[in-house]
Amino acid sequence: MLFAFALVGCEKGYLDRQPEANISPETYFRTEKDLELYTNSFYDALPSAEGVYNEAVDNIVKNALSEDLTGLRQVPVSGGGWSWSQLRNINYFLENYNKTVPEAQAAKHAATARFFRAYFYFDKVKRFGDVPWYSKSLNTNDEEELIKPRDSRVLVVDSIMADLNYAIEHLPTAKSDEKVTKWTALALKSRVALFEGTFRKYHKNLNLPKSNELLSEAAAAAKTLMDSKQYSLYKGNGSDGYGLLFSSVNSIPEEVILSRKFSTALQIFHNVNYYTITASYGKPGLEKDLVNTYLMKDGSRFTDKSNYATLSFLEEIQDRDPRLSQTIRTPGYKRIGGASPIAPNFGHTVTGYHVIKFVGDVKYDSFNISENDMPIFRFAEVLLNYAEAKAELGEITQADIDISIKLLRDRVGMPNLTLATANSSPDPYLKNQYKNVSGTNSGAILEIRRERRIELVMESFRWDDLMRWKEGHLLTRQYKGMYFPSIGKFDLDGDGKEDIWIYEGDRPNQSGIQLLKLGSEILLENGKSGNVIINGHIKKVFDENKDYLYPLPIQELQLNPNLTQNEGWK
Repeated sequence: MLFAFALVGCEKGYLDRQPEANISPETYFRTEKDLELYTNSFYDALPSAEGVYNEAVDNIVKNALSEDLTGLRQVPVSGGGWSWSQLRNINYFLENYNKTVPEAQAAKHAATARFFRAYFYFDKVKRFGDVPWYSKSLNTNDEEELIKPRDSRVLVVDSIMADLNYAIEHLPTAKSDEKVTKWTALALKSRVALFEGTFRKYHKNLNLPKSNELLSEAAAAAKTLMDSKQYSLYKGNGSDGYGLLFSSVNSIPEEVILSRKFSTALQIFHNVNYYTITASYGKPGLEKDLVNTYLMKDGSRFTDKSNYATLSFLEEIQDRDPRLSQTIRTPGYKRIGGASPIAPNFGHTVTGYHVIKFVGDVKYDSFNISENDMPIFRFAEVLLNYAEAKAELGEITQADIDISIKLLRDRVGMPNLTLATANSSPDPYLKNQYKNVSGTNSGAILEIRRERRIELVMESFRWDDLMRWKEGHLLTRQYKGMYFPSIGKFDLDGDGKEDIWIYEGDRPNQSGIQLLKLGSEILLENGKSGNVIINGHIKKVFDENKDYLYPLPIQELQLNPNLTQNEGWK
């Protein structure tokens, strides 16, 4: 819209007015407090709670599919993520922050602004690829800038990294889970460099340079943060730390580097409890393929079992990676604040794998009253970034595994990953999924991808991961849930009481059991047996030639003839 107003003859003054009412450098940016108050507005760029937990790709399945998964994405007339107002506010600040306040005091606020400019542009590169880079706020007479073509993603990413290096040098070193610090900037740098390094490695058709250089930057940023000893993994009371980390009302600064804050006192809420216990929000559930990838408790592969595909729910969840039972309802599960164990409820989950990650006390079950903080950056991701970058470089050693993946497994009492074993015997189940992984180090890469998917599930990393790995084909698979050998009654939590009844014909007159009519309320893959099928009537489509990027809006292409559309989008 910034471009639109400039080029269609809008009222003079829209772009050269101050971005905040009655703010000018001479009257406002006079004290350090002024700088702090202005930069506080940048935090609105962070994801909402729904932007974290409301994942819906192939990890979490719902009763409806987005246009991203069905091939129905359209070229938008306007909008579509092509928005620049936040950038103008950041650049305006960077042009004026040190007019009065000495640089020594003002630098940390400039570092905050440059952190958020990097954050802003990282999102744009992921979405559109090449985008115009602007390091100043534009005015109506900046016609050349307003109609400039897109800059290459190489230039933009180099500029992002320069902003992050400045932020790392000038941001405070005191830990804070609600303000960006040096440690937040290092975490973001590891995320950006890993994304872009792997994107360039696997999207060979784009001929983008410096993939290894970026992977080295990712590993170095992560290692600096790891060596600082500022953070560690929260362990709870034994092996339950993973689940408790997400249900905690206040984010746990031992592991959480930056969070989005919520509070009853401040009347700032979200909806995660209600999201998981009603049918109103798509009935989210883990997908069967993801459940299959959780290892056994002894570290062996579940999918090496000859009958893994036809095990009942009670059989398949026995002796698995404890993160599974801290992510979905399994036998013995009790709600926080609840008295009795409860089974998975097909009225609230389409797959039967009923998610509990982020779910708090029962007192938060009403609509939009949850207040647990949402992690934006946490130390576990940094460990995964380090391990993956080293593996993709072909440099990973057992010592690297021991300071990264081992810590994640130690938290839940799982055996360590042995590098030599992983590389000598790559998992065929994972290999069949990730078609682009090859070489002598492929086993390690596959195992780190397993670890990443499990550790970060429901934190909205999966789409970006599939895009950078060039594995969009995985989005087209049929989504499945629990396996049932037949129709009839089933005990899902092993308490001797039947929990669901899959029936045909007239509805049984029986209370105290979930009644699911075959063919309407539940579909099974083989008719009267097999895995639960979700959205079986909807074809999923992913076009390898265009769907890794989003289209630019029609209006912007009309207003700026120097912009070009992404390949494949008409």
